[in-house]
Amino acid sequence: MHHEEPATAARPSGPRTRSRASLTAVAVPLLGLAAILASCTSSRTDDTPTLTGDALLDPNNCLPCHADQFREWSGSMHAYAGEDPVFLAMNRRMQRETNGQAGTLCVSCHAPVAVRMGLTKDGLNLADLPASVRGVTCYFCHSTDAVEGTHSNPLRLATDGALRGAITNPIKGPHRATYSPLHDRETQASATMCGACHDVVTPAGAHIERTFEEWNASLYAKPGQLSCGKCHMEGRDGVAARVAGAPIRRVHDHSMAAVDIAVSPFSESEAQRTAVQKLLDATLLTKLCVKQSPVGVLAEVTLDNAFAGHKFPSGAAQDRRAWLEFVAYRDGAQVFATGVVPDKKSVTSIVDPNLWLLRDKIFGPDDKETHLFWQAARFESELLPAAVTADPKDPAFFHSVTKTFTLPLPPPDRVTMRVRMRPMDFDLLDDLVATKDLDPTVLERIPTYDLGGTAREWTNAGGFRCVE
Repeated sequence: MHHEEPATAARPSGPRTRSRASLTAVAVPLLGLAAILASCTSSRTDDTPTLTGDALLDPNNCLPCHADQFREWSGSMHAYAGEDPVFLAMNRRMQRETNGQAGTLCVSCHAPVAVRMGLTKDGLNLADLPASVRGVTCYFCHSTDAVEGTHSNPLRLATDGALRGAITNPIKGPHRATYSPLHDRETQASATMCGACHDVVTPAGAHIERTFEEWNASLYAKPGQLSCGKCHMEGRDGVAARVAGAPIRRVHDHSMAAVDIAVSPFSESEAQRTAVQKLLDATLLTKLCVKQSPVGVLAEVTLDNAFAGHKFPSGAAQDRRAWLEFVAYRDGAQVFATGVVPDKKSVTSIVDPNLWLLRDKIFGPDDKETHLFWQAARFESELLPAAVTADPKDPAFFHSVTKTFTLPLPPPDRVTMRVRMRPMDFDLLDDLVATKDLDPTVLERIPTYDLGGTAREWTNAGGFRCVE
């Protein structure tokens, strides 16, 4: 996950992007860049920063001192936010179908610096803007000094030229630095900064992305528990900056893995996919019980969202699909199956009365189901709940969900199960391709994850029993 690459590596240019490295001379004169490099390798004796003003905006100027953090961030979904072809396709279609009335609904989170600088009003011109203002940049997060709302990016940016972080005693470097509880994953306040973009309310008032709200109602939001960063920014010992005299501190992974991965050529793609898989594999607990009963053979499947600090799946749950694949065999032949979904086929398109599908459904003002989020006026949700208490005496302590399947007789001799997941599914993507908003080659890169920790197998060799 943390394999080494040359410190100068930046994400590759493509037909809609420019290399970040190519912007260095635009953002900072060569003499200014030389001063940054010098500040990374020598001790400073004064308080005069060499990295100020517009130079703070370009992530490339962070690279000389923060090579590890830059590398991790460069492959993150934050860096990818303004490049993602699915985001660009949905934004393009949304602006067209709303006659531009949607404005900055999406781009305020996907390219917030561009919005704050007045460089875009709708995100349709992102390809023409410098790479340094696309995506969620180092500057945007680290200059935030207040959260003034709960959704749709109500973050306030400081104007004092200081970059904020979790270090209480930052040493002198090329830029001013100061401590901020909003950036300290040891504080619950830090989750409010993440939540500012990870909760989304549509113009019609549907709260379609609720990750922060879900966390806030969970056990993890209680004092002494886990903030967003404690799960999504793993800690390790190292230097926060490659500056002379920098002490060993607790530093944090800036790849910020969750569910989504790049679906077009992008820096650090394999590392990001590995990190996402590792996180998903450790999220759910499962149990499979095969029992004899008066009505025949029953299989009870239990899914427990034991380790996510929010519901599962979360985020854009109207696009996400998580489902149970369950198959019973007798003498090597399938006698019962549910959740067997062909590659490149949407989960909702299969005919399966037993399907256990975890997702949100969204409905427009006409109360018809839609998968275009800006049309949503309400939602219906079937997600796995998050833990809300550590007290086993509290009824809410038990939050797992169990479903029962009746298996055909004679009894099977083998049963397998696993949970599978897609960050977005083909019903939405096929629609975007049909309207020519999305390049069909993107569909080849959509992942289907098998959650490794969820696979269970029962055989009749041990009799009727539970496997967990």
